[in-house]
Amino acid sequence: MTKLILATRKSPLALTQTEMVAAHLRNQLGVETELLRIVTTGDRQIEWSLEQKGGKGLFTSELEAALTRGEADVAVHSTKDLPGDMPPGLAIGGYMPRVDTRDVLVLRAGIDEPRLIATGSPRRRMQIKLMFPGVEFTEIRGNVDTRLRKIGEQHMADGTILAAAGLKRLGFETWPGVEFAPLAFEHMVPAVGQGAIAVQCREADAAKFTAVFDAPTMRSVTLERAFQSALGGGCHTAFAAHVAGDNLHLFHEACGVRSTPLTPEDFAAPTETAARILRQWGLMP
Repeated sequence: MTKLILATRKSPLALTQTEMVAAHLRNQLGVETELLRIVTTGDRQIEWSLEQKGGKGLFTSELEAALTRGEADVAVHSTKDLPGDMPPGLAIGGYMPRVDTRDVLVLRAGIDEPRLIATGSPRRRMQIKLMFPGVEFTEIRGNVDTRLRKIGEQHMADGTILAAAGLKRLGFETWPGVEFAPLAFEHMVPAVGQGAIAVQCREADAAKFTAVFDAPTMRSVTLERAFQSALGGGCHTAFAAHVAGDNLHLFHEACGVRSTPLTPEDFAAPTETAARILRQWGLMP
């Protein structure tokens, strides 16, 4: 293995994240790397409502197909884009160390009580509605800088909600005309895998990648994804599960925000843990 081909989306954030993975693989494995840039269905259908169309696999399927066909050795994803179910023959090789997992409320400067927030995420809509009961919503698509311009310069809404990790990786600590307010987990439970960069590979190659990636992130995200798989969550479901240290934070439209401590045994059996907690909170029969 002297050269690895990394499949990636073409967005600025995706390319930034894939370059991080490529540098890590070069450093850890002494290999050359090459990026295979792919336009996904989700990138092409910029006018689609992900809530109405269903976002499952829209940003990942073409990358996974390149892996399956042998055109790429790994695919790099924002973990929160990955559906709960893995295609046959593919696996998660590992994750880069997770960074700030919070969501950030991005408000137009001078706005304290937003009346219109631009987000297509049911998870974000239902949770932010608890903070601002009178708020209404509109959809927003596009790269991070496009969304920031739509709020700060074009005033298409009073605010939007973005992932802190994406802002950080792109170097957006400030933006003209807007203010950033990170949201605590008690107000906004992050999406499954938020803040984590997933490195997907063929199942036969998984073992050689796992050792060079971040074990604590693997431990947390594996449990989060067990909840996602159990519920079959896609972009149309107002659901979130996030592991912070040894605590689980969960949001579901049927029960609101919940949290519970976790034991080492819970992490050792993610599928069983997810089923037990979901039954306990009335979310599974």
